[in-house]
Amino acid sequence: MDVFKCIKTRRSVRKYLDKELPWDLVSKVIDAGRLAPSAGNLQNWKFIAVLDKARRIKVAEACLQQTWMSKAPVHIVVVSEPKVSERYYGTRGDRLYSVQNCAVAAQNMLLRAHDLGLGACWVGAFDERMLGKAVRLPEGVRAQIVITLGFPAEKVAEPAKYPLENVTYFNGWRGKIRDVPHYMGYHSIKVQHGLHKGKAAIKKQSKKLAKKTKEVAEKIKESIKEKNKKRQDLKKFKKIHGLKK
Repeated sequence: MDVFKCIKTRRSVRKYLDKELPWDLVSKVIDAGRLAPSAGNLQNWKFIAVLDKARRIKVAEACLQQTWMSKAPVHIVVVSEPKVSERYYGTRGDRLYSVQNCAVAAQNMLLRAHDLGLGACWVGAFDERMLGKAVRLPEGVRAQIVITLGFPAEKVAEPAKYPLENVTYFNGWRGKIRDVPHYMGYHSIKVQHGLHKGKAAIKKQSKKLAKKTKEVAEKIKESIKEKNKKRQDLKKFKKIHGLKK
């Protein structure tokens, strides 16, 4: 699937078919996460594939009782090892880079799942302690994201999104530009704008032509009128002086 099409058509799926998901597909999704970029290429993440139904129920309970999650045949719990990042980047590595690394890996997996015709959903709401217990996380390892995975049982409508010009600034906060379509690449708007300009030009030209035509018609009318007048004057002159017609 084309990359942009994959990004544009991906949806968060929360309903799944009661059908087992082959490990071959699961591994392809996880592999996409493995290939994501990470700060310093430290790759301080791990991916826990939860296949057991009883354990998936525990994961769903830990995710604030989102019971729909247990219907997905697979949960992928994305966890980080913050100390690895902290060793190189200090507090920022611990609190930020570890989260960012897992986030970009999760997005890779969501896109790969969609590309494979699977349904997936990013879940970030959970009780961290309960979730850690459900998947037996050791001290120092933190759960960041849970991804539900399976064959979709619903077709999700496209959600509303802000237009590009509403979320893009130039050179600083609230920095705006005048020609939004040019910078945003809105070719259809440019074409539409060009058509409007073309119509306006044609309309203006038509008015000029109509005015010119009217002027010429008036001149012809005046010329005919003048000729008729001269003809009448000539007839009168001939009549007065007894000249032959």
